[in-house]
Amino acid sequence: MKKIARYAASMGALMALLVLSGCATGPDANPRDPLEPFNRGVYKFNDAVDTAVVKPVATAYTKVTPQLVRTGVTNFFSNLSEPWSFINNVLQGKGQAAGDNFGRFVLNTVFGVFGLADPASDIGIERHREDFGQTLGRWGVPSGPYLVLPLLGPSTVRDTAALPVDYTGNPLTYVEDDGARIGLYVLRAVNARANLLRAGNVLDEAALDKYSFNRDVYLQVRRNEVYDGNAPDPDAAAPAGPAPAAPGLKP
Repeated sequence: MKKIARYAASMGALMALLVLSGCATGPDANPRDPLEPFNRGVYKFNDAVDTAVVKPVATAYTKVTPQLVRTGVTNFFSNLSEPWSFINNVLQGKGQAAGDNFGRFVLNTVFGVFGLADPASDIGIERHREDFGQTLGRWGVPSGPYLVLPLLGPSTVRDTAALPVDYTGNPLTYVEDDGARIGLYVLRAVNARANLLRAGNVLDEAALDKYSFNRDVYLQVRRNEVYDGNAPDPDAAAPAGPAPAAPGLKP
């Protein structure tokens, strides 16, 4: 709980900084991104970290780790997210999706060797990944301005405020051994970045302004996640595009 309190305090300090940054934006600022000067600075920092550290590590990881093993790692961490997705689907009143989460977790944990395999998908049980930011959105909490978090990458004010709650719902939080917990977080981040290497290369070649492209696609994808593709105001959604590979360690 002390860690959560410290994290919440740091998020509060970040919010205060964002408010001050927003006051300096001009009248021509993107209405979805009034904190753009601040966000671009953080994006540049994340991009530098990604270029210098994260991407090279992820590239080396793909070269030394067989595809079968990488798939197992992806399945394992996806399976760990099922209980929290189940809770959020219950909070959103999505009974069918919650039932799928429960069934997937039991089936993949028991017959998929603790989630390393994904027999649930093989028999057609759909994955419904949800987090508390999505739950707040379904409850009517507006997303607020777009913002880029150091190392974690794209987010919104609403989703950033939800992070401490999501932290409590992450099973990795309760791994008592510090070394094992940190190692699992690092493995998850590296594996997630490795899964985005190809998309990131396409983005590098295609986008004239990677920041704007990542922002617009992220906001649309996130909006579709919150409203299951049925946003109440589709005209406010950003142009369609492939999922972004934004710099950041948030998988």
